[in-house]
Formats: sequence, structure tokens, C-alpha cells
Amino acid sequence: MRREMKLIQWAAGLLSLTGIAAAQGPPADLGAQMQAIAQALGVSCGYCHSAERGSGKPEPKKDIARAMMAMTREINAKVQAAVPDAVAVQCVTCHRGVAIPRQLSEIISQTLKEKGSDAAIAQYRELRKQYYGREAYDFGEGTLLTIAQQISNNKPSDAIQLLQLNLEFSPRSAATYAAISFAYTRKLDDDAAIANLEKALEIEPENGIFQGQLEQLKRYQRARQRR
Repeated sequence: MRREMKLIQWAAGLLSLTGIAAAQGPPADLGAQMQAIAQALGVSCGYCHSAERGSGKPEPKKDIARAMMAMTREINAKVQAAVPDAVAVQCVTCHRGVAIPRQLSEIISQTLKEKGSDAAIAQYRELRKQYYGREAYDFGEGTLLTIAQQISNNKPSDAIQLLQLNLEFSPRSAATYAAISFAYTRKLDDDAAIANLEKALEIEPENGIFQGQLEQLKRYQRARQRR
């Protein structure tokens, strides 16, 4: 009787796994499919299989996985019907090594709003240390640059901190120096604004936009000095 119960439990577990795998696509090596899913999410088997086998306890992430696999299959069917040679969507297409995929800019912006610039900078460093080179997040210069530009008017000091962090990893980013210059104009610091725009022009000496901005800044500075 005990042996029969074990066989039933084993079969139930296999059917549960097969339900997830079948939703993803045609039959294949079940173990390989499960490993591919775990790798795509950057998790271990226990992330979905959270209850002891045969315990009957709920495992909600399995239900989420089944729904996501069914959605993926539906998307692929529609896309391939429209574009037969389109590349199939897989778990890794969105997840790229993280269980809950979000844009890096969204993550850092939320931390910045809720906990401040020091926490946001610490989080960026930690995520970069953990995920750089793994395609999970976009660590290009544009991510921090975009966040900083969005807050420069109201929080120029926070913007400058983020942009200085950006320069650690992209020291030849003329756009970052120009953005720092703009943030300093919000603080009415003409000298710092001019100095950073001049650094941007050292990197891109033919940039007409930077040239025009620098001339304008110097005119404003002279006008303020005459007052």
C-alpha cells in the first residue's frame, strides 16, 4: 500500500510538471525544460516546487507558471501565424535571469522616490555587481542618464549624484557631463555648469548643441555678474 501511494504521488508530481511543460510547447525532455525555465528566471526548483511532495499544500507559483506558459504558447501561435519565420518567445525573452522582470530604470526610480538617492545608488551598485554581463538589466549609460534628466528640475542634487555615478562606469559620456551641467543650472551654480559643459565639449568638440549651450551659459553668467 505504501509503495502504491508513493507511485501515485510520483505520478501526480510528474503530471504537474508536464502541465507546465506542455503549456510551453511540444513534448520534449521534461527535465531539460524545467531547467531552462529555472535558468531563465534565475531560480532553483524550490521556487515553484515549494511544498513537500505529496503534502497537498498549495504551490501558487506553479499556477503562475502554467498561466505564463499558456500565455507564451498563445503569443507564439499568433506571432508565427502572422510572421512564419519569427523567433519564438521563451521565458528568457522577458525574464533574462530574474524572477520578476522589471526595467532597471523603474527599479532605481522607485527606490529613489521611496528611500532617496543614497539607497538608489547602493541598489544600482549591487544590481550591477550581481547581474552585469548577464543581460538581465540595461547597465548602459542611458539608464541613469534618463532617470537623472527626469528629476533634474525638482531634485538637481539627486540628479547630480546619479550622473556622477554614471561617469564611474562611462567616463567618456559627453551626454552625462552635459546633463550634470543642466542640473547645476537648476542650482544656479554657473561655474559648475560651465565647467561640466566644457568637459562635454572636450569629448565631443564638434557638438553644436553643446557649443550653443556653453555660449548661452556664459552670457547668463556675465549678465548676473553685472547686476
